[in-house]
Amino acid sequence: MKKNNTYDVPTNDINDNILSEPMLLHSYASTNHFNQFASNPLLINTIIEKGVSYSIFEDIQKMIAFSEQKLADILSLSLKSLQRYKKDKAFRFKPIHSEKLIELAEVANFGLSVFDSKDQFNLWLDTPSFVLGNKRPSELLSNSYGIKLVMEELNRIEHGIFV
Repeated sequence: MKKNNTYDVPTNDINDNILSEPMLLHSYASTNHFNQFASNPLLINTIIEKGVSYSIFEDIQKMIAFSEQKLADILSLSLKSLQRYKKDKAFRFKPIHSEKLIELAEVANFGLSVFDSKDQFNLWLDTPSFVLGNKRPSELLSNSYGIKLVMEELNRIEHGIFV
């Protein structure tokens, strides 16, 4: 890959690189370089179009510590469907679900960087917030506008701005 100031730019066709998507996302998540991945909209778009694999779903589930049922609700899928997808090694989520999973990964990555521990982040996700209309941040993650509100609140917390 050719190195750019903000992220690695694939030198060949991006569609060829999507074959290594699990390795790519795993490496970004495990080495705390998710921001590099997130700063490459073309790569994100390609991964969303191709579909996120179930193994990436599991990685995101570990980051955000939600049950399969909670993630099924966020994705507007049944728990039974998720369990069926888990058995299919070649399964890829539809683009609409892949996009939501990538957004959840962005929230989890940012939240984990704002809080000192995964436990503190998860406690915050399950605690009603006055700023968020006395809703739990986790309740707002089912749509893009809710995710934006959660990210804005995380940004305020990161900068020490409390209401």
